[in-house]
Amino acid sequence: MTLQLLVAAVGAQALPLAEEMNIDSDAIIVAQKLEASRAEYSYRGHKLQYISMPEKGVGLNRNTSLYEATADIGLFSDEDIIYDAGYENRVLEQFEKYPQADVLLFNVKAMPGRETYHNTEFGRVRWFNCGRYPTYSVAVCTKKVQAKNITFSLHFGGGAKYSNGEDSLFLMSCLRAGLKIYKVPVSIGHERERESTWFTGYNHKFFFDRGVLYAHLYRGLAPVMGLRFVFAKRGEMCREIPWRKAYGILLDGIREGKQLER
Repeated sequence: MTLQLLVAAVGAQALPLAEEMNIDSDAIIVAQKLEASRAEYSYRGHKLQYISMPEKGVGLNRNTSLYEATADIGLFSDEDIIYDAGYENRVLEQFEKYPQADVLLFNVKAMPGRETYHNTEFGRVRWFNCGRYPTYSVAVCTKKVQAKNITFSLHFGGGAKYSNGEDSLFLMSCLRAGLKIYKVPVSIGHERERESTWFTGYNHKFFFDRGVLYAHLYRGLAPVMGLRFVFAKRGEMCREIPWRKAYGILLDGIREGKQLER
C-alpha cells in the first residue's frame, strides 16, 4: 500500500514546510497564494507535489489535493501538524490490520484548549459521534472516496462564510455514502501551537454558525442535537450569552442552513 499526505496550507513554501512538519512520505501540498503554480520536489526520497492557488477556502484546498491524490491512502493534514517519526508505517499498518475500513481516524495531539477527542480503543464511528474529529485525524482509502464523489463543503471552514465544520460534514458524507469509519488508538503527531483561524469566542456568530452546520449534519434532528449541545456545555460556553438565548441563536442558524440546502 502507498500513502500521500494531503496538506492544506496558506502562503507556505514547499520544502521549508516539509521540514517543519517532519514530512517523511509522499505528499501533496496545496497552498493559498496570490499566484497559481505547480512544482515537484524530491524530499527525503519522497515525491512532494506543490500546488498554489489564489482562490480562498479550506474546502476547495482539500478538494484539490483529494482530486490530485493517486496513492492507496490519503492522510489529510494542516500546515501546523508535526508528525512523529514512522507515521507512514503506522497508518498503513492499521489499514492492513483492518481491511474492512474505508476511513480511519488517528490520534493527533491538539494544543491545550483545543482537544475534542482521544481514541483509547478501536471502534466504529457512526453519525452521532463523527462530529468530534478534526480533518487532520482522517485517513481515507483514496479510490473509494473518489469513486463516491465525496468532497469537502465550500460553505464551511477557513475562508468560507461559516466558521468551521467541514471536517464533520466530510465524515458524515462518507457515512451517508456507505463507507465504514473506525477510530484507532494510534498516535501519529501533534499540533503546533498557534492562534485559531476561526474561533473568536462563544459569541453570536459561534452559535449561529453551529446551527447552520447542524442543519446539514443532522437534518430533522438538528434542533434536538443543538439543544443537547448547548445545554451540556452551558457552563463553559454560556457565560456571556445565557444558554436559552444561545439556543435561540442556534435555531436561527438551523433555519438558514435549511434554506442553504435547497
